[in-house]
Amino acid sequence: MPSTKKYILMLGCFDTKGEVFSYLRNCILALGENVITINTGVMGTTDLFPVDFESDVVALQGDSEISSLRKLGDRGHAMDVMGKGAAQIVKILIAEEKLKGAIGMGGGGGTHIALFAMQQIPFGIPKLCLTTIAAKDLSRQIGHKDITLVPSVVDVAGLNSIIKVLISQSAAAICAMSNSIADSENVIVKRIAISMFGNTTACVDQCTELLKKEGYEVLAFHATGIGGRTMEALIREGYFDAVLDVTTTELADDLCGGICSAGPERLLAAGEMNLPQVVAPGCLDMVNFGHADTVPEKYKDRFFYSWAPDVTLMRTNIEENLILGKQLSQKLNKSTAPVSIVLPLKGISQIDSVGGIFYKPENDQALFDSIKKHAAESVRIIETDVHINDKSFAQILVKTLMEAIETAKR
Repeated sequence: MPSTKKYILMLGCFDTKGEVFSYLRNCILALGENVITINTGVMGTTDLFPVDFESDVVALQGDSEISSLRKLGDRGHAMDVMGKGAAQIVKILIAEEKLKGAIGMGGGGGTHIALFAMQQIPFGIPKLCLTTIAAKDLSRQIGHKDITLVPSVVDVAGLNSIIKVLISQSAAAICAMSNSIADSENVIVKRIAISMFGNTTACVDQCTELLKKEGYEVLAFHATGIGGRTMEALIREGYFDAVLDVTTTELADDLCGGICSAGPERLLAAGEMNLPQVVAPGCLDMVNFGHADTVPEKYKDRFFYSWAPDVTLMRTNIEENLILGKQLSQKLNKSTAPVSIVLPLKGISQIDSVGGIFYKPENDQALFDSIKKHAAESVRIIETDVHINDKSFAQILVKTLMEAIETAKR
């Protein structure tokens, strides 16, 4: 049964940072909230406040024993175990509907564990971490989650005039965020996820306008790797009613080692959630790299285009497109919900059009042929003699998606 009492989760290494966490807990309590605590410290605990989940319980949830971690003395291994253990406990608390917010504090190790555990908390439940490494690139640790980072300015090693201010402010922030409720009058129940890139913006903009007229809220995700992962994660969290995947370019980056890979799970979530989806091979004509001097040596003889000083695009070749077409179809074949693939025969990106720098019809045809060859009978294939950014293509996409949604209702 869901819990009627909601808590702010406080997690961190209470063995070495008990004093600062005690201060944080008191600040949260003073603001009228309930606190539940997880100790991820390996070497001990604190007697300054009650601990709901001690480190031995956390370690067991991470498939180890706290005594073994202490004896081994391997900091990296211990962080991995405690992170996994804390994540398992958080997962249970979420299932029991006990959490309204989460806050952590720490240096490198404590931050890693806190961010890892917060991955189990769905969108909309606020998550905050007061950390010494807020200025570092933590995109990998944060992933697709809505986590707020607060720089600690000084080390989180004991109370002083600076850290007390920041702890107090962080407590106020997590309490306020946990009680913030979106205006119910603005909540739109029907939502569509759509993927986009600069090279498919015209198509996505047109689709968005058409879908809004149908009464849908449209959420666009930039296909930069993290964008695709975020979209897939929110699909799995049940946030959407259908998916219009216009820009599947992240598959090309995953295949060729580009910087916009969303990993092997890309294009699977909608099928797993039995959502109707319409897919286009948008921007599968390109692989994304950074500055020109960062392109791998093995691609030195390939055709490139500088989209921006820090964005170098490599044109996919026939061999790669044959693989990409197979991958795209095989991923979609797994779905039991209505699936359509719409092929724009006159080009799949802004620069893949007649006279465009990436216009290679033979490469696109290899992609299209591979998609058709490997698609299951349950997958609807629509070929249309237009460009991906033509207004008529957007109309076809939206019409096909509306048909798929109606079919799914039957």
